[in-house]
Amino acid sequence: MALEMPHQRNAAIAAALCGGWVADAASLGVHWLYNSERIAEVGGQAPEFLPPRADYYTKGFGYFAHEGKAVGDVSHYGAATGVLTDSLLANNGTLDIRDYQRRFRSFFGPGGQWQGFIDNPTRITLENFNAIERRAVEEAQSGMPDGLTDKQKRILVQKVMPYTRRLSGSELAQPVREAISLTYKEKNIQDAGVHLAETIDRNMARESGADDMQLPAVSKLPPLVAAHCGNSDLMDVVEAAVRVTNHNDDAVAWAKCAAVLLDRLFRGESLASAMNAAITEAPDQACLQRALEASELNGVAAGDAFGRTCYLHEAMPVSFHILNTARSYTEAIRANIHCGGDSCGRAWLIGPAMAAIHGVGGENGIPLSWLARVTDAATVYRDIESLLSI
Repeated sequence: MALEMPHQRNAAIAAALCGGWVADAASLGVHWLYNSERIAEVGGQAPEFLPPRADYYTKGFGYFAHEGKAVGDVSHYGAATGVLTDSLLANNGTLDIRDYQRRFRSFFGPGGQWQGFIDNPTRITLENFNAIERRAVEEAQSGMPDGLTDKQKRILVQKVMPYTRRLSGSELAQPVREAISLTYKEKNIQDAGVHLAETIDRNMARESGADDMQLPAVSKLPPLVAAHCGNSDLMDVVEAAVRVTNHNDDAVAWAKCAAVLLDRLFRGESLASAMNAAITEAPDQACLQRALEASELNGVAAGDAFGRTCYLHEAMPVSFHILNTARSYTEAIRANIHCGGDSCGRAWLIGPAMAAIHGVGGENGIPLSWLARVTDAATVYRDIESLLSI
């Protein structure tokens, strides 16, 4: 859990977490439209909360990924942040990797709640879950008693799998035994089934992510940093969480850079101090230093200089430039959208950072009207309050 924070810092952290959701939703309309001139053409000087429409992408390069989404909806980045938030809430604010993996797989996998774009790290992570599970089952089957028939072994696997996908550790034995007892009354068969389930559980790998260094490694960090703010284990927790979806050393390093920035801002440090500390964790410190050289805000020029795609070595310097030069939350979010490309991914660093600094309302904070435009806003903000009250 996070260190005890003064009331004013908890308020700033709450604003920061809201800032991520608002920034993502504000950016969705022209997300992955790479032509800044086209963005200005369809959105003018206020391109936030545009309805996602395919015809925006008929000029200039872009990829329309959000068919069926409405104004106020968040991207798959926001959806993944919600999954991690739910896991933290269910575990008293601590990171439980197995719980997080199960929720992620259940939400984004077949039959899950998510309807929308599936990015590369999510797709490969889902494939990895299946492969990890198959290996765990094979390992568990190799240790099953010789006295069981092949039919009994197959049925036991079928019996235990629904439980290993949603329970672990000491939670497994009783429901698995009860499920098996519906078919087999023999204690030795039930014991074999419990042993099978527990062996599968032990062999489920914690590092399930794709070998990928894109923004999903960073975008869902704000609630995790809030829950572990100021704690000495923050970097270890960040790495463990990132490797669930992005099992890549550079992705982990960039995530630590982002986490240090947010952690320092959440605790009330100045932006300059937080950035200097964060840069020391970056795998490419020079590009972040270059991003801080410009004295005037120009998101389009930053995109031209560093790149607009989902890769962290492009997104992080663009984000640092915007944070370093924007004077308000609104100005930063609009600059991010005008830059183009993966604006929703960058929103999850820019939005929380700017809201941690400027709060809600007033001339520089999150506009109150923007807060109200997020889909299911009441539920989102209730969960933020619940996380910070643990």
